[in-house]
Amino acid sequence: MPIKNRFAEMQGEVTAWRRHLHENPELMYEVHQTAAFVQEQLKSFGVTDVTPGIGKTGVVAVIEGKTNTSGRVIGLRADMDALPIHEASGVDYASKTPGVMHACGHDGHTAILLGAAKYLAETRNFDGKAVLIFQPAEEGGAGGKAMCDDGMMERWGIQEVYGLHNMPGLPVGEFAIRPGPLMASSDEFEIIVTGKGGHAAAPHDSIDTTLVASQIVVSLHSIVSRNVDPIKRVVLTVGTFETDSTASNVIAHQARLQGTVRTLDPEYRTQAETWVRRVVENTAEAFGASAEVNWSSSYPVTINSETETGYAVEAAEAVGISVDADTPPIMPSEDFSYMLEERPGAYIFLGNGDTAMCHHPAYVFDDEAIPLGCSWFAELVERRMPAK
Repeated sequence: MPIKNRFAEMQGEVTAWRRHLHENPELMYEVHQTAAFVQEQLKSFGVTDVTPGIGKTGVVAVIEGKTNTSGRVIGLRADMDALPIHEASGVDYASKTPGVMHACGHDGHTAILLGAAKYLAETRNFDGKAVLIFQPAEEGGAGGKAMCDDGMMERWGIQEVYGLHNMPGLPVGEFAIRPGPLMASSDEFEIIVTGKGGHAAAPHDSIDTTLVASQIVVSLHSIVSRNVDPIKRVVLTVGTFETDSTASNVIAHQARLQGTVRTLDPEYRTQAETWVRRVVENTAEAFGASAEVNWSSSYPVTINSETETGYAVEAAEAVGISVDADTPPIMPSEDFSYMLEERPGAYIFLGNGDTAMCHHPAYVFDDEAIPLGCSWFAELVERRMPAK
């Protein structure tokens, strides 16, 4: 495959970085060792403009090209955090931290961006600035938003921003991307249903909270089928259902449900909360119970800019075997979406081969994908900011 030769030479070194990170995973914003490792490596490459503490524990570094007459500034992002999962991969470099593992490949993403940084610092074969963004807390902590809220885009004058994510099931050497919505928004809800507890043998003296909550679950799943245009995508899932009763002969007084709503359409995202509240409150009232909905807005839709997606495709075609430039969107969410709300850019999938899916305890990042990811980042910089 037409990767940059330097990355073929560096693959063993970058793989060693990746496996070190895999052995030492950290959660959310507590990525102190990971951030320190990133800073240490960047400085060893001769990168002098390195700033920690952006978005709490994020790291931002700047590499200037041989010239800077274009005034162009390109941001490249990698996420650093792991997941609270017990590893079952069987690899000899498995996590040394019980209950925590890199089950989504963020160790690979960080190592790939470090590899690209080393190459860019060595060659500086571009005209402008490359801003390297090492982000904490992608897994539910909105670290991308935290970095943006710290003024990252303005402080470093970032004009375009790009990121990648490994994709199990997509062959190594292949890329996949699309303009427009690529990944769904994610909002969470909690529902507290209150009835009237009592004895299981006397339901007429109670308001059966379990029955009411069950009706709410069934009714919630009618929202998508009866309110959403069939050619649009909305997913509603009730993930937990618990009551305050642990006995078979007790009618619970209260029940608690938790769930998520995901969509590729920002308009439906806004409407979803209204639909959920209406169904929950009216269903509970019909049975003589009451219900409270606590809504938590999380990640927005990840929307690739059309022009920048074209640049991402060109770079991928230059270094990969093939590129699917109109891949179907998927319903997981990604907080790179916050960066794309502030600046035009694109997010691309990098083939990880026939492995367990992300967030699975047996997931393994394929190190053969490293030269592809490094080459893509470097190619983007050199194409968007050609040397004078």
